[in-house]
Amino acid sequence: MIERCFRHALLSLLCALLPAVAGAQEACQRLTATGNPEYPPYLWRDPHDPHQLIGANADLLKYLGKQLGLEIEVVYGGPWSRAQEQVRTGRIDLLAGYFLTQARQQMMDFISPAFLHTPSVVWVRQQGAFVYHQWADLQGRKGGTLVNNSHGQQFDDYAKANLTLEAVPSAKQAFEKLLLKRSDYVVFEHYPGMALAQTLGMQDSLQVLDPPVSSEGLYLALSHQSPCNQPQLREDLAREMKAIVSGALPEQLLRQNLERWHQQHTAAIVQ
Repeated sequence: MIERCFRHALLSLLCALLPAVAGAQEACQRLTATGNPEYPPYLWRDPHDPHQLIGANADLLKYLGKQLGLEIEVVYGGPWSRAQEQVRTGRIDLLAGYFLTQARQQMMDFISPAFLHTPSVVWVRQQGAFVYHQWADLQGRKGGTLVNNSHGQQFDDYAKANLTLEAVPSAKQAFEKLLLKRSDYVVFEHYPGMALAQTLGMQDSLQVLDPPVSSEGLYLALSHQSPCNQPQLREDLAREMKAIVSGALPEQLLRQNLERWHQQHTAAIVQ
C-alpha cells in the first residue's frame, strides 16, 4: 500500500514537472544576444529599428542560429558597459563579439574558436602625433579607453601596471576628449574607430599610429547566468562555429557590412 502511494506521488510529481521542462526547452529555441552598439562594421544600431543591432557579428549569429535550428535575436542592450552587465546577469543570453580575458571567463563561457579578429590601435590628433613603436612609448602620457573594454589580456595587464588610461562610457566621448586636448591618445579598435570618426566628421582631425597595440579574437560568449547555458548548447555552438570559421563567410560578412555601413552613412549625410 505504502509503495503504491509512493509510486503515485512520484508519478504526479513527474507529470507536474514535464510542462516546466518542455517550456524551458521551448524557450531556449530563442536566444537573445547583444554587443557594443558603437562598433561598425561589426555591430551598430539599426537606423530603421534602434532596438536591434545589425552588422557582421549579427549576421553571423543569425546564420549560426539557422544552422542549429535556433532563433538568435541581436538586440540593443544599452551602451557597451551596460550591455556587458545585461549579459553578465543573464537578462540577455549572449555577447556577440567579446575579447577573451581571465576576468571575463569567470562570468561567461567563451565559444571557441573566435569568429573574427580585430586590431586595437592608438588614435591621436592629426597635429598631436608622437614617436610610438611599442607599448612603453605610451608611458607618461594620458590615454583614453572605454569602460569595461579590453584590448587583450597582455595589453590590459601592461596598461594597468604602467599606463594612465581614463575609461569613459563611449568611444564618441573618448574621441571628443582627445580633440579637446584632455587626453593624448585613445586606444580603440581600428575599423570601428574609422567608422565613428567619419560619422562625427572627425576623420581629418584624427590619425592612427602603427603598430597596433594588439590584435584580438572576437568570441561568442554565453552568460553563466543564462537559463539556456547547458553543455549540449555550448557543444553545438562550438561545433558549428568551427565549421563557419573554416570557410570564407566571416570575412565576407565583414566586407558586406563595411559597404552596408558606408552606404547608410552616406545616405544620412545626404539627408
